Amino acid sequence: MSRDGEAGAGSRDDAKEEAAGKGGLLSDLPTLLAAVAIALLIRTFAYQSFYVPSESMYPTLLVGDHVFVNKYAYGPRIPFTDVQLPGLREPRRGEVAVFRLARSGPRRIYAADRRKDLPTEAFIKRLVGLPGDRVALRRGQLFLNGEAVPLERTGERFQDDSGKVYDVYVETLGDCRHRVLDDPQLPGTDMPETVIEEGRYLFVGDNRDNSHDGRIFGSVRLTEIEGPAGLMYWSWNWNGGWLELLNPLTWWRNLTQKTRWGRIGDFVGCEELPAGD
Repeated sequence: MSRDGEAGAGSRDDAKEEAAGKGGLLSDLPTLLAAVAIALLIRTFAYQSFYVPSESMYPTLLVGDHVFVNKYAYGPRIPFTDVQLPGLREPRRGEVAVFRLARSGPRRIYAADRRKDLPTEAFIKRLVGLPGDRVALRRGQLFLNGEAVPLERTGERFQDDSGKVYDVYVETLGDCRHRVLDDPQLPGTDMPETVIEEGRYLFVGDNRDNSHDGRIFGSVRLTEIEGPAGLMYWSWNWNGGWLELLNPLTWWRNLTQKTRWGRIGDFVGCEELPAGD
């Protein structure tokens, strides 16, 4: 064979290899699309992550906690509709849950169905009022159906990142015992007795004197509740932008100085507290 023939054969072999390479990428495309579709289905109908951005759930949740939300517990909602699929159970009093509200500004927050013209945003609070309940808050005390919810002083103090000190109490909502905070320097926000409508739920923050919650925006529909918070999969005391994470030094400082390793793996909800704590 001539040198030209050898060169031609080499060119054909190179072309075949290039075509095979292109074919390989194209053949992987359906797998990649399937993986993306599965991830979206999991996020929409099974589990979704949530980042805690504010102090309203101190001491239960800290700024920088990351939790998984169980979306199929109450029944996931079909995106862009008000259609909700069947769930495993009804929401339970005392649970910490993520739900959506309409927002037009820092303090302009509404129940999503009251302001359908506004974009929605996810919030996390504790469920205190079920459909048909009569709920009131007076001087930091929660009242359900005319009865004061048990509230016990622990003698403990909680100090936030700004140095503000709160008194710690234990509140008992049925079978759920959990800690709440009281700011001795603030009177708190009272709420006159309100009857929770059918299909709606009332949420308040555990940091009772520093929480923009159902006392302000009212109750929310079941279709706006994403689900109960569960596993805390990450926690760090850092609220910078994602671009900062491109810097390896930021990761090093966060992992060595900002990460709350002891909180990772905890489950959010009611606490295992000794009787009389």
